[in-house]
Amino acid sequence: MLDDFYTPNPCWSYIFFIHLHQKKSLMRVITGKYKGRRFDIPKTFKARPTTDFAKENIFNVLMGYIDFDGAEALDLFSGTGSISLELLSRGCKEVVSVEKDRDHARFISQCMQKIGATNDILVKGDVFKFLKSCHRQFDFIFADPPYALPELPTIPSLIFEYDLLKPDGIFVFEHGKHNSFEDNPHFHEHREYGSVNFSIFK
Repeated sequence: MLDDFYTPNPCWSYIFFIHLHQKKSLMRVITGKYKGRRFDIPKTFKARPTTDFAKENIFNVLMGYIDFDGAEALDLFSGTGSISLELLSRGCKEVVSVEKDRDHARFISQCMQKIGATNDILVKGDVFKFLKSCHRQFDFIFADPPYALPELPTIPSLIFEYDLLKPDGIFVFEHGKHNSFEDNPHFHEHREYGSVNFSIFK
């Protein structure tokens, strides 16, 4: 009788399988005003958020470059809004988030509403069109394009061609391991955390 009682039910296995595959991934704010806030990212999302490990380490490095308190920032290819949230949490005066995907943009908007942030400007559109039409400068720019994006190698040059960075500003570019930007005259240093690579420009 006990053996019968403990025999696994195939239905339960199926339910567990479905639960695992419907499970959402979590995105969290590392530090600052919104430290510890967590957001469920739908598993159907195509966006690849910067890992917590990489995000925490690159922001630790950036503390030696820039004071985010009161800074104006631009987050390109915002994806889930992870970097925008982190920047606002660290005291940025304003963050412009540029994201083309409709569902991702809606998710960013929902996250901002949850924390009550009113200083995030969400631009739903193509990053390259935005860069060409933008007529302001920023203290900090972050870009995390899809690693397979054909135009990826051109982005650092475009940032400086369109004069989007303030004189003492910092540009951080997340990219794949096969990209190198050391020949760019504005390149400053490269950081690698696991499979995540950052190039810092100034």
